[in-house]
Amino acid sequence: PVPISELKPFTEQPFKVKLDEDMNALVESIKQCGVLTPVIARPHKDGGYEILSGHRRVKACELAGITDIPVVIKNLDDDTATILLVDSNLQREHILPSEKAFAYQMKLEAMKRQGARTDLTSSQIGTKLRSDIELAEQVGESRNQIQRYIRLTNLIDPILDMVDNNQIAMNAAVEISYLGSKEQAAVMQSIEKEETSPSIAQARKMRKFHQDGNLSNAVIDSIMMEQKPETVKITLGEEKLKKYFPKSYSKAKMEEIILKLLDKWRRQRENEMER
Repeated sequence: PVPISELKPFTEQPFKVKLDEDMNALVESIKQCGVLTPVIARPHKDGGYEILSGHRRVKACELAGITDIPVVIKNLDDDTATILLVDSNLQREHILPSEKAFAYQMKLEAMKRQGARTDLTSSQIGTKLRSDIELAEQVGESRNQIQRYIRLTNLIDPILDMVDNNQIAMNAAVEISYLGSKEQAAVMQSIEKEETSPSIAQARKMRKFHQDGNLSNAVIDSIMMEQKPETVKITLGEEKLKKYFPKSYSKAKMEEIILKLLDKWRRQRENEMER
């Protein structure tokens, strides 16, 4: 075992360690059974160890009052460490779009660097192409979908938070990602003012004005004020839902699960459309 005080988070760790119900369950599990899967870490340049896999377990141990944790120490270079970090965390059940975005970006860049080192005769474009294909096969997403996720890394934090909270469609967010940071900030102000998120059509229109050099704050407000097609409202009563959930589940918990299932279904449809 290694003292938790000697463990440091991975630099630019893309996965959030949230203090939610899953964390509470992990804390209770560790209190009762201990840490069943060792943390994976590597020596840190400033002493101690850098966590590659197990950030949540380390946090859960802190919350449980446990000071030592089993650790497997690996001597890995930066790119190999990055790939291990991403691969171990992509196995989690719940992953936010922002987490996928930065994780895919980090892993793809690491794979490209490894490819460039191992095959010096290949062109940069060839290495990039193979890395894209390889990553797509590994994570089970189309190359286009991976690139859409990576585009999200160009969003300012408030808009990226909206994507994570299902307040703005991913395809609309991808269009907005092509705007400059000041333009995105103006879009965010308009979102707050109009109390609505841009549709894909509105986001595409803003991107076109940006490309033509004509996207001003006034144009953004004008586009955001455009009336959207009437939305369909569906109400699912308690009687219809209760047969699918345990009695102990709160309304908020049921809503969370329904949204996650719908999000998974949407991603599957997007992948099918890209194939």
